[in-house]
Parts: sequence; C-alpha cells; structure tokens
Amino acid sequence: MSTSAPRTLADQLRGWPDERVAALLEDRPDLAVPAPADSAQLAARAVVRTSVVRALDLLDKAELEVLLAVVQTGPTDAAGVGAVVDAAPASIEAALDRLAGLALVWGPTDALRPVSLVAELVGLPPGPAEVVPLLAQVDEQARTILEHLDETETVGTVSSTKKPDPAGTPSEQLLARGLLAARDDRHVLVPWSVRLHLRGGRSTREPVDVVPAFASSERSQDLLDRAAAGAAHEFTRRTEMLLEAWSTRPPAGLRAGGLAVRDLRAAADLLHADLVTTALVVETAAAAHLLAVGMNDDLDAAWLPTDSYDAWLNRSGAERWLRLARAWLDNPRLVSLIGGRDGDKPVNALTPGLERGWLVAERRAVLDELTHLAPGQSLASGTGIPSLLARLRWRYPRRPAGRLDLVPTLLTEGAVVGLLGLDGLSSYGRMLLAGDDEDPAATLDALLPTPVDHVLLQADLTAVAPGPLEQDFSRQLAMLADVESRGGATVYRFSADSVRRAFDSGWSSVEVKDFLRASSRTPVPQALDYLVEDVSRRFGTLRVGVAESFLRSDDETALTELVHHAAAASLRLRRIAPTVLVSDVPLQVLLPRLRELGVAPVVEAADGTVRVARPDEFRSRTPRPSNPAGLDQARLLARTSAVVAAIRAGDRAAATRPARGPATTPADVITLLRAAATDGKSVLIGYLDNHGSTTERVVRPREVGGGQLTAYDERTDDVRSFAVHRITRASVRD
Repeated sequence: MSTSAPRTLADQLRGWPDERVAALLEDRPDLAVPAPADSAQLAARAVVRTSVVRALDLLDKAELEVLLAVVQTGPTDAAGVGAVVDAAPASIEAALDRLAGLALVWGPTDALRPVSLVAELVGLPPGPAEVVPLLAQVDEQARTILEHLDETETVGTVSSTKKPDPAGTPSEQLLARGLLAARDDRHVLVPWSVRLHLRGGRSTREPVDVVPAFASSERSQDLLDRAAAGAAHEFTRRTEMLLEAWSTRPPAGLRAGGLAVRDLRAAADLLHADLVTTALVVETAAAAHLLAVGMNDDLDAAWLPTDSYDAWLNRSGAERWLRLARAWLDNPRLVSLIGGRDGDKPVNALTPGLERGWLVAERRAVLDELTHLAPGQSLASGTGIPSLLARLRWRYPRRPAGRLDLVPTLLTEGAVVGLLGLDGLSSYGRMLLAGDDEDPAATLDALLPTPVDHVLLQADLTAVAPGPLEQDFSRQLAMLADVESRGGATVYRFSADSVRRAFDSGWSSVEVKDFLRASSRTPVPQALDYLVEDVSRRFGTLRVGVAESFLRSDDETALTELVHHAAAASLRLRRIAPTVLVSDVPLQVLLPRLRELGVAPVVEAADGTVRVARPDEFRSRTPRPSNPAGLDQARLLARTSAVVAAIRAGDRAAATRPARGPATTPADVITLLRAAATDGKSVLIGYLDNHGSTTERVVRPREVGGGQLTAYDERTDDVRSFAVHRITRASVRD
C-alpha cells in the first residue's frame, strides 16, 4: 500500500498504478458501468450503498473482522488492528491489502480509515468505557442474556429500547447501563467495548485466520477419476439418447413455456433414470444449445434438437461431455425446483422463471472450495459435507444462510454430470475449473472406454454390445433392434417389429443379413436368420395407397383374411378387385392399424414404386450463445483497459481545468456530495423547499442514493433527508 497521505479517496485512486485500478474494476465491476469520467467519479461510486454491500459480500471472515476493527478503532494501522483481532500479523497485513484494493479502506498505512457507509453496515455502537463495574451491578439472569447474545452474535428483541428508570427486568438492567445498545425501537445488540471484555480483549474467541479443516478420506486419484469418468460417459449417453428420441418424436412445447410433466416422465422411462436426473439432462442440453423450441410437421411448437446437435455428435466423447459440463457450470437455472410446486402449480422442466442470478457464483464457490482438497482425497462419509459447509461459512460469512442448503444438491448434480466421483474432484474436473481448454478433454479421453464396432449375437434373439458403440454402427443397430437393458454391456433384442423397422427404412433382407454377419463376433443364430426371413416374406405383400386409401396384393387369400378379420371392421375395407381393397380411412391412420393386426404393408407412391417410411428427423435453430467460451473474459479485459484509460484521461483533464464554481448540474451535484460523504467534509447547498423558496444549508453528507441525500443538518442539529432533485447547487466548505 502507498505510504503517502492522500487527502481523499479520489486522491488515493489517482495515485494508484493502472494495474491496481484495473484490479479494483475487475473485483467490483459495477464501478465500471458506465465508465467513470475521472477518479473523483470513481471514488463517488465506490461509496454507493449497493456497491459497498456487494464488496462486503466478497470478504471472508478474517477480512470482515479486520474491517470491523478498522471501523471501531478509527484511523489505525496493522498494529492497532492486531491488538483486537486474533490473527497472525501476516494475515492482518494481507487482509488490509485486500480491503484497500477493494477501496473499502483508504489512507496511509499508519492511519487507515473505512469509507463512508461501512461503519453503518458492519459497525457496532462503541459502548461504555468501563465494563467491569457495570457488569457487577446486574443480576445473574441479565449476565446470562448478555453472554448468550455475544456467543451467538445475534440481535435481541425487547418490548422497548428506551432506558427505563428504574430498571426492573434483566434486559432493562442491561439497557440502563449501556451493556446493550439499541439497534432500533425493538432490537438490541452487544456494543464493541462489551464484546471485547467478554472475549478477553479480542473481537473473537477463536483465531479468525484459520480456515476450518476438511473432514476427508484418502482415496486413489485414479479411482476418483474412473468413477467420475463413468458418470460423465453415462450423462453424455443419456443426453444423446434423449435428443435422438426427440428428433423423431418431439414433445410439445407448452403455451406458457416448458415441458409437460408427462413428457418428462416418458423421458425418464426412456433413460431408465429418476425424474431429478432426467430434468438435469434436459436442462443441461438446453443450456448447451443442443435443445430448443422449434416446429414439427403440423407447425406446432415442439422441443427439438438444434442444428448444432449433429456437429456435436461428430465430436469425441470427451469433447461432447466438455460442452455439457461447461453448460452446467454456467447455467443460472435452479434445476432442483423442478418437480416441486410454486403455489398450486407444478414447476416444469424448461419453464421460464427458474433463473437465479447468484446460482452460477454459488456453484463455482462450492466446486472451487473442493479444489483445496489434495489430489486423492474426497469428502468423508457423514462428516465431509458439514466440514465443507463450515468452510463456506468462513469464506463467505455475509451470504444468506439459505443458500448453504443447496450445497448437497450441487454436489449431487456435479457427481451426475461427471465432475465429481466418490465425493472427490476428478483430475480433469480440476483442469476445467482452472480454465484449461484442452487438457480436460485429453485426460478424460484416456479414461473413457474405446468405442467398439461389433456385438455378440446370442441364440435368444439378443445382441450384447461389449462397450460403447461407434456412432454410425450404433444408429444402424438401433434400426434393427431395441435396447433391452443398459449397463457395462448394453443388451439389444431383435423382434418382428424391430426388423420390420429396418425394412421400412429401405433395407433389404440381404442387407440385413450382411450387416448381422459383419457386425457380430459370434455366428448369426439360426433363430435370428429365420426371423429375418419370416419378416421379409411377409413384408410388402400388401401395398397401401390413398383412395382415401387402398390396399393391393397378389395374394388374394391374404386380402380375404384381412377383410373378414374381426378387428378390421373399423377400417371399413371394401374389395373392388380380387387383388385390391379400398378404404375411406386416411393413410396415416390405416397404416399403423394394419401393423397392429400383424401385417407388414409398405406404402406405394403415385408412380407405383415403394416409398421408404423412415421417420423424419426434426431440428430447431441453435440459439445464439450469450457467452461463447472465452469471449466474455476477453471482453472484460478489453473493457477494463478502456475504462482505466478513460479515467486517466479524465484525471489529466481535471488537473488542467480552471477552478469551477459550485456544482449545479444533477450529475456534478451527486458526484460532489458523494465525495464529501467519503471525505467527511461539510457542504453548502441551495435547497428548494416545499414553498418554492431557495434556502442555504450547511450539511455533512452521510449517504447519497435512491434520489435522496442523508446528511447532518447544522440548522436543525439532526440527521435528515434531502431530495437530490431539489438541490440547486452545492459547494464544499473549506
């Protein structure tokens, strides 16, 4: 820190090197939008209430206690802070550097002082100078209440904070002697001097610079990596399964947005997963821009894979996972709410309104804390998560306690996505959190199983895939067989329906048999060969057209059986020739009904050729990414450099500008008032009262915000508020 003695915070900022100003703007980005005109305006923004609150939320427990000591002890140095804060001198120096870097304290190193508003936000009433004789005057019950409030660091509630005479109840005894200070009309707290006495002259009972230790257990890092890689592979596979299914049978998009509950349950059945995991897969696919709302054949809104999904499929398994993992890390939607209720309405997947502005930072904070675990360590069973919560409370003491309830959920999601394994961070997960773009994929690729291009055909009409299948081979096999079970080895089952599906897509019986022989490491079972032959023999014996629709076949007996079939009455079939039947049922209804009756018709085009009935695959447009990888960081660095350059240019212009009179424009008035609040100076203002008359007042500004100036008014000898728009001019008094 600088050893010079700046007169104001603005002077101190002018003396900082550009690198330190840039670091301030990176830590407190709200100060840079829009770009300040000069250091004076930057200093004025740094003391605005909302900005100061955000800066305080960045502090850990040690830094917060050091700041409290600076507030309570007035202009002080590291030695003065060390007299009351239980921490090592090096930790105190580091905390003071951090506070100065955030512009929460300023001044020379031997007379540091907080900026305005900090005392109001974190300070305590000073309390009586002599505490011991006053404690001797209260009874045991009052002493117990005082110690309880001090130990829990809570605010007490009383019927009234006015000092009673005489004091009867224990709380009245404490109030009458100043051992409790009024926070407002109903609440009291322990003042600073009393706190120091109860804690043996220190601001805390324990050292504040000691981070709570992890409760961890030793595990092989290789074991953690393999467990996480298995989850990463499963998460990527489930995403692919879901999008493949929705490309041909997309679920409808709700009018109010989102995905219907029945469609989420159907997706869970497809993925063999619970609803929570399925919702995470769906939301992450949407966050990765692989899923979006498009239109189906009927021009209805539907959830479809985007056109970038096909490019994603052609990437390696690790690269596909990396895109999903980054999307999950940067997803601001609170997925854990899905399946619950918002009032009397269920919360659906993909529904608008699940965004939480703080969620990304909270998720990153939890995972970054896990990086402090040594490689080969994981959270201990039962005690690991409580120890993590204790560290997060120390790291972010001002964050709402309710957010800590989400930590177990975030850890579970991280394990499902594949960043964590066995409650420990994977090695490629560490690389990803560190911002590495290449090594995570390379490391994960070495852990994932190598895709295979063959199966093992079995006599019970099943095929066993001894590992993940190559993309093209997997699609071809899925055309011929249905998945029966998944796990380390996926089991596919052949049936008449599945084989007919391949024929519907244009395969011939010769192509099916050639594919089976080429793809199996075992001989093709006779039962499977017979199944293909049987379906091939029946396939295409009937041809369906539009008359509304017609059927024709060279096999008159087959048509006769169909006309007289008991379940075919609703089809309203009528023979118009020995080999032709017609119906008034539309083709899109007739075709599936005939297949339900056990026949295998093919569709005949207008020219008499057979039309392949492969299901169409739909795609939606890929949403324009709001934060392409690396682009946000590059923009932030460029913007910060430009803002620093603008501030320096403004400082040079201000140095050569002739002295000006009182501030009269709203922007100049606000800047002057904020600077005066920071420097503790008095200001002469012209104020337009309710009668339209302008009066002059000498005030000492305390806070400027929300269109109001809160200041001590020398005329009324009281703190009051002034509407900023009624201040016609302002000038600092010497």
